Amino acid sequence: MEYAISVLLSGISVGGQYALIAIGYTLVYGILRLINFAHGDVFMVAGLIGIYLSASGIPLYLTLALAIILTVILGFTIERVAYKPLRSAPRMSVMISAIGVSYLLQNTATFVTGGQPMNYVKVPALSKMVSIGGASTSMVTVITPVLVLALVLALVMLINHTKVGMAMRAVAKDFETSQLMGIKINNVISMTFIIGSALAALGSILYFTNYPYITPAAGAMPGLKAFVAAVFGGIGSIPGAVIGAFIIGICENVIKALPFEGATTFVDAFTFALLIVVLVVKPTGLFGEKATEKV
Repeated sequence: MEYAISVLLSGISVGGQYALIAIGYTLVYGILRLINFAHGDVFMVAGLIGIYLSASGIPLYLTLALAIILTVILGFTIERVAYKPLRSAPRMSVMISAIGVSYLLQNTATFVTGGQPMNYVKVPALSKMVSIGGASTSMVTVITPVLVLALVLALVMLINHTKVGMAMRAVAKDFETSQLMGIKINNVISMTFIIGSALAALGSILYFTNYPYITPAAGAMPGLKAFVAAVFGGIGSIPGAVIGAFIIGICENVIKALPFEGATTFVDAFTFALLIVVLVVKPTGLFGEKATEKV
């Protein structure tokens, strides 16, 4: 029983970390209809920023705050430099630009780190062990789902009850008409990237506390799984992305716990197989809505 509780808690924790990344994917797609392939690498860079700031002697909690701020600046810069000039270009051009940014971030990280795995900074408050239902787990496992749910609630309130949120909903509904109505499209899109980057940076703190070795490719698989979670839940839907992430995180940890030799080998394959099954049954994802194309 204790082992089952431990597996479930770990699954919820990892799912929450995927959810913070997935929200960035679903926000950007909801407004720009763009899959930001560089988002997982922004998550990785946030981890590296934390390592280098900590090594410079800056106090731990100031390091974490600065890492989030610098990651937000990075996300904002990527949007302005790589995506804004392509506003009126075909979607394929923007997608290629996103892939290019992804490789640029990975190669820059390889140059800076020499490609060697680096240990993430230890956060005592998150690493402290606690006991739940007789199962021993780290504090980050407990904090993650609570923090994710609080942030999602705050984000939903922002989108539904503020002028910025109203502008975001309007742009997501009809890009051209929103522009004609005087909404500052560029500001809305930048705000979307700022929110997504901040959540990715926060997710990196939680994720790398559990998996402390960072390489230039460390953001690739979490980024892909977060993207799968966003599509699984219905890309463009924030609650859908979060629920999809929790389902994937729990399923992954259940598979790892199976008493079969080599079961962990198929963890990543299961994630993508689950996505295929869901999309065959419901192409728009669990909470996605069918979009009507204008003619």
